[in-house]
Amino acid sequence: MIGGVQNMARIPELQRRILFTLGMLAVYRVGAKIATPGINPDVIRQTFEQLSGSAFTLFNVFSGGALEQLSVFALGIMPYISASIIMQLLTVVIPQLEALKKEGEAGQKKITQYTRYGTIVLALFQGFLLAAALEGGQFGAGAVAEGGMGFKLMTMLTLTAGTTFIMWLGEQITERGIGNGISLVIFSGIIVTVPGALGQLVELIRTEQFSLLQVIVLFAFIIVLTGFVVFVERGQRRIPIQHARRVQGRKMTQGGMSYFPLRVNTANVIPPIFASSLLIFPTTIAQFTDTGSGFVDQLFQDYLFPGGVLYNAVYVGLIVFFCFFYTAIVINPDDVADNIKRSGGFIPGIRPGKKTAEFIDHILGRITMVGAIYISAICVIPVLLSTNFGVPFYFGGTALLIVVGVSMDLMAQIEAHLVSRQYEGFVQGTRMRGRLGR
Repeated sequence: MIGGVQNMARIPELQRRILFTLGMLAVYRVGAKIATPGINPDVIRQTFEQLSGSAFTLFNVFSGGALEQLSVFALGIMPYISASIIMQLLTVVIPQLEALKKEGEAGQKKITQYTRYGTIVLALFQGFLLAAALEGGQFGAGAVAEGGMGFKLMTMLTLTAGTTFIMWLGEQITERGIGNGISLVIFSGIIVTVPGALGQLVELIRTEQFSLLQVIVLFAFIIVLTGFVVFVERGQRRIPIQHARRVQGRKMTQGGMSYFPLRVNTANVIPPIFASSLLIFPTTIAQFTDTGSGFVDQLFQDYLFPGGVLYNAVYVGLIVFFCFFYTAIVINPDDVADNIKRSGGFIPGIRPGKKTAEFIDHILGRITMVGAIYISAICVIPVLLSTNFGVPFYFGGTALLIVVGVSMDLMAQIEAHLVSRQYEGFVQGTRMRGRLGR
């Protein structure tokens, strides 16, 4: 590990990419502290302290605290993520987009352009809703200095411009820096909350609300859980593919063995993000409005509220559904079987064509169920730690999956730069692989 870090200093291009990435992330963190014009950040912050543990917590973590103080980056990168997911779904539903995706780099550029347009539309819509909520006093009395259509329009444009800038910044990191820019933006927003969480923990120890033994057990649990996530994220089921010998001119090429990898967590963090997005609407309505029905209010307050029994059950059910749904979109067993057949390969013991597709579908279904159970367990952990053990900070769930996944991918890219220039990587004797098996 130390040797790999030392070798990084010997590659000027890698140094420039790392410094550029750090510089862009620093710009992002500065923008996250600039308040939106016309609002009182102190009132907003006090309101979010009262909403601690709500569905807003996850989105506030993703924005690195920008949402709780209504900065110009309050919407964060979530509109871009939502637009990207919607475009992926539309490429399956709309034949024209599916054909565009198969055109290669030119088609991908066109889809990226559509994603940017979708991001702006979603940001304008979310900005309008947020401005209306601010003006309506749902984020506390005195949150807005002066309301009106001018305030709504200014807030919409400001928040949309902030999201657009973050999108551009992430693309610049991907092109000129190291790692995936959008993922690193979310990663940095999560990491900056760690010092504050540690400060809260120290304060609890000082006031004797947390004992030293509890802290040791908590950190041991965090280490074990993080190691388990790393282990599962790298886990894959490799299906062997035997390639037949080919005759090229007067030469016969020897057939070989390759593998088709199926990741345990194919859907990545898409299922919990989708599930959280769907559940945030009823919980938001329950928090800011009074329906007038005692049964409905009790249903939201006692069950469909974050931490409630019914909420967790619905949350897990949605995660499992989206795991299978998104995996079915990403991997089509019929297409995989056709590609294997065209390349002159076959799975040992399985007939090419329909039987191969059925075999892959059977394995994919079992491994997706394992991944769905794994994601559900990880995502419920923050609720259990907060409600049952009084942990004062958000740990686990989607945030942990993102931090571990981005860290693995980043180290794998740095490792690729080192190995390509014949330097020793981070781990001697083996290659560091990211989630994609690079």
